[in-house]
Amino acid sequence: MRLGINLGYWGAGMDGDNLAVAQEADRLGYDVCWAAEAYGSDAPTVLTWVAAQTESIDVGSAIMQIPARQPAMTAMTAATLDSLSGGRFRLGLGVSGPQVSEGWYGVKFDKPLARTREYVEIVRRAMSRERLSYEGEHWTLPLPDGPGKPIKLTVHPQREHIPLYIAAIGPKNLEQTGEIADGALLIFPSAEHLEDTAVKHLRAGREKAGKTMEGFDVCPTLPLAVGDDINGLADMFRPYTALYVGGMGSRKQNFYNQLARRMGYEKEAAEIQDKYLSGDKNGAAAAVPHQLIDQTTLLGSVERIAERMQAYAAAGVTTLTLAPAGFTLEERLVALRAGTDALELSGLTA
Repeated sequence: MRLGINLGYWGAGMDGDNLAVAQEADRLGYDVCWAAEAYGSDAPTVLTWVAAQTESIDVGSAIMQIPARQPAMTAMTAATLDSLSGGRFRLGLGVSGPQVSEGWYGVKFDKPLARTREYVEIVRRAMSRERLSYEGEHWTLPLPDGPGKPIKLTVHPQREHIPLYIAAIGPKNLEQTGEIADGALLIFPSAEHLEDTAVKHLRAGREKAGKTMEGFDVCPTLPLAVGDDINGLADMFRPYTALYVGGMGSRKQNFYNQLARRMGYEKEAAEIQDKYLSGDKNGAAAAVPHQLIDQTTLLGSVERIAERMQAYAAAGVTTLTLAPAGFTLEERLVALRAGTDALELSGLTA
């Protein structure tokens, strides 16, 4: 099992620290550094900044949002980043959610599976440097009855095949991800529930495409905090968990709330959402069960984290992405180093 880090969003007041974390991860031999985007910092700019100041760690978008860019533009960005970084870019894609897609980008959040499939097909076709033409439900290239003509990407990616990941939560999205992508970006993963909530759906998609799970990257992100006070460490992540389970999306369309319910927290997920949407964020955080936090984070001593890493590897994880927590840069670096120590102790290093 390999390790990655996730820097989250840029512009949250820790930008200098984020770069230092990425550079230390590079020195420690972490495999990939991911950056996110929502409606603040964009991922490609951050990744370019990081790639220019690191040596060997891959840089990946987790995610570049599908409603934010035309697929040909995404192919251009991926090819450019791969070239500038010396073949270190990984393209992570996702449809975002209805609030961001329609409220920020003005793009209808309809038929997300079909839209994603077409988007991936166009991106792959463009990155292969064939002349781009496509006829689908959501995109037609070139536009008919106009001056457009099939055009070929002029930039040569560093590699023939840039790894393509999709952020997936729901069963149908996970199955399609297994079918059309090289890896899956997962959030709130529980080793105890991973087979039922994710891996079996990914496997079904691979089988549909005539493939096995061999070579497919199962890549969940987990917050990491080191220390002896498990309850205190878990409390650090109460607001984070409450935000996603309670406040991401609408009452009808909150993918993280639905995931918590599939993990067996149906009553608790409903209570968290009710309190969060009524404005009681503190109450929502207090309603998050300790077990839910403990199952979806890495908490405690290096030895305890190593045991949890073994559980994730047994559940099918191939790249474990860590989000090292801390109130200072030094605390985050300590957590980052604990990640490599735990991996070595677990016996999961290559």
